[in-house]
Amino acid sequence: MYPIRRNRRLRTNEAIRSLVRETIISPNDFLVPLFVVEGKGVKEEIASMPNYYRYSLDLLQAEVKELWKLGLKSVLLFVKVPDSLKDNKGTEAINPEGLMQRAIKTVKNACPEMLVMTDVALDPYSIYGHDGIIENGKVTNDATVDILADMSVSHAEAGADIVAPSDMMDGRILAIREALEDNEFTDTGIMSYSAKYASAFYGPFRDALDSAPVDVQDIPKDKKTYQMDYANRFEALRETEMDIDEGADIVMVKPGLCYLDIVREIKNEVDVPVAVYQVSGEYAMLKAASEKGWLDHDAVMLEQITAIKRAGADIIASYFAKDVVKLLS
Repeated sequence: MYPIRRNRRLRTNEAIRSLVRETIISPNDFLVPLFVVEGKGVKEEIASMPNYYRYSLDLLQAEVKELWKLGLKSVLLFVKVPDSLKDNKGTEAINPEGLMQRAIKTVKNACPEMLVMTDVALDPYSIYGHDGIIENGKVTNDATVDILADMSVSHAEAGADIVAPSDMMDGRILAIREALEDNEFTDTGIMSYSAKYASAFYGPFRDALDSAPVDVQDIPKDKKTYQMDYANRFEALRETEMDIDEGADIVMVKPGLCYLDIVREIKNEVDVPVAVYQVSGEYAMLKAASEKGWLDHDAVMLEQITAIKRAGADIIASYFAKDVVKLLS
């Protein structure tokens, strides 16, 4: 006897597939990473991230306006700091006239309603390329947290809506929350990189900001003493729960595709929005494979983004954001 219920009836054509589709992608899902550099008229393609660019502040304005017209309403800012301004303490990170602070103001002036999130970590400012201060050959935790708190207040003063600590120092969320409260930035949110793994997928990003750990004697050559071991699952839940207890408004898993099991675990456990960062290596791999003709770029891009949202992501930070929204429209 043939089955009474045939699941294929709901796959007969695109109209019915669209009608019953469980996961829908929209511009509201995306957080757009933007790289900012000093200068004028600068739009530099990042060699390891084809079709992605660093912008000077004047061209950043035009890019932000284009994003808004496409329906993309949130950006995440990163800055490429000149080597002359780097030191071991991230001094430039709290300069009220620093590149990040000016970038925040630029975005808000160009598009006041755009949600501005900012990267909070010392690696773009560090002569060593680490997310913290180096003392006695180690990345020190508590002294770094003090700088991160000051950095967050500086971003809030410049107009940031949400600060996004990506450093993975212990206790930094509480310190940042208290610093924001003490300075009357009660409405400034925190998106914590709660489960950020020590991944090999970050290479192109470090090219974009010139922020890779330097090869210096007695200095850690990687970030494994503070970023998470990618073999661990339950540790991600502990980290995330602690960040929420300390005041995080949004939590993040980074990278994306190799960590969708972690996304689902966290989504099942927490009651705050969960973000996922589809990182530079994930972007670069698809670009390279599609250039070789090995993969259909747009089809795989949509499949990956859908998988991330299906796994439980409420917010997707992705270098594909513009491409996806243009394709969907």
